[in-house]
Amino acid sequence: MKTICLYFEIHQIIHLKRYRCFDIGRDHYYYDDYENERCITEIAEKSYIPALVTLIEMAKANAGAFKVALSLSGVGLEQLEIHAPRVIELLQELNETGCVEFLAEPYSHGLSSLANEDCFREEVMRMSNKVKEVFGQTPKVFRNSSLIYSDAIGGIIAEMGFKGMLTEGAKHVLGWKSPHYLYHCAENPNLKLLLRDYKLSDDISLRFSNSEWNEYPLFADKYMDWIAALPEGEQVINIFMELQALGMVQPLSSNILEFLKALPACAKERGITFSTPTEVVTKLKSVDKVDVPYPLSWSDEERDVSCWLGNAMQREAFNKLYSVAERVHLCDDRRIKQDWDYLQASNNFRFMTTKNTGIYLPRGIYDSPFDAFTNYMNILGDFIARVNSLYPVDMDNEELNSLLTTIKNQGEELVQLNEEVARLQEALKKAEEKVAAPAAKKPAAKKPAAKKTTKKVNNSFHNR
Repeated sequence: MKTICLYFEIHQIIHLKRYRCFDIGRDHYYYDDYENERCITEIAEKSYIPALVTLIEMAKANAGAFKVALSLSGVGLEQLEIHAPRVIELLQELNETGCVEFLAEPYSHGLSSLANEDCFREEVMRMSNKVKEVFGQTPKVFRNSSLIYSDAIGGIIAEMGFKGMLTEGAKHVLGWKSPHYLYHCAENPNLKLLLRDYKLSDDISLRFSNSEWNEYPLFADKYMDWIAALPEGEQVINIFMELQALGMVQPLSSNILEFLKALPACAKERGITFSTPTEVVTKLKSVDKVDVPYPLSWSDEERDVSCWLGNAMQREAFNKLYSVAERVHLCDDRRIKQDWDYLQASNNFRFMTTKNTGIYLPRGIYDSPFDAFTNYMNILGDFIARVNSLYPVDMDNEELNSLLTTIKNQGEELVQLNEEVARLQEALKKAEEKVAAPAAKKPAAKKPAAKKTTKKVNNSFHNR
């Protein structure tokens, strides 16, 4: 029996403001608040809200037969909490149906998995904790920014205890193999891999409303016929896309949501089910490992990381940013930490691409990739100066590692001391209760009959 694993991702770009070299050292706020609020409000109204309402209706109407997976970046979730809390309410309502699984991803939606393992691990755990806090689910499956994956990244994720990971079913990796099976990580077979069917995914997210497409118009029954016609042994069809594809990339006027609502009924008629990623990795067996020595992603024709690190400008900005990763990890300044999350976001490097992909790339305030690079590097110059003011630039990595070890040891000692204080306080409390108990049970001593004696004396006096 075939099953569909349907997944949507929610991430919001943090727009940087125009920042001149003269602002370095004078202005430490880097963001275009107006554009951030305008952008996420528009996406929420045109995409997230109607799409989530539709998913809730589908979950309730199909009595557990329809299932979906979602993941959110931490920076995206922060923007929703501030500017579009209705989206959070709908996500929680969808969660209450029991038909959705929330996955983990890097908090910043950045590229730390390609640069700094400690930073990457910290981000993943922070996002997992955030999912637990907001939705009450502990993520068991991981999804990296833009589905970036390699054998080394898979090994890290397996060590962190995740059971599965989503990535791209790229042709240059799979070769003759089909993405419609469950695979496992080459470094650790305990980590199962769900590979995206980019054709079936892009048929919905990119081509659905294109009147020049030879399959236009696409109806739910025809789409399910394609899936049903796949070879019998191909068990899982992974359809992954951004949630904003429903309403923004494909406008609501294209009837994209009506198409989506019709999928469960058409699937049921053909004996096709829906499953969450955790259900897939626990119920199905892996058929083979996938060797991915170099990072792949779901972006562009190449399905690699060249859209973020393909030219000298991007690599210079990337290396400069992560040159202070250890220092940022040391600090506890809330503003530094928040700026670190926002400056890591992958779109900052995407704006600098010089690739001609044939697809329109909105660059926001930037006139060119060179303009994006200049603006980002100005901001980065100010940010690095702030970090270095906390931890001087002449402190080498060995000193930093020593300091990290010292801080870690001091933290462990502090925990032990706190536990010892708590134990002593509890022992003191019990001792006081033990001493007080006999005193409470002892009867009160009788007072001498002073009044009676006094009365007798007084009477004798009056008799005289």
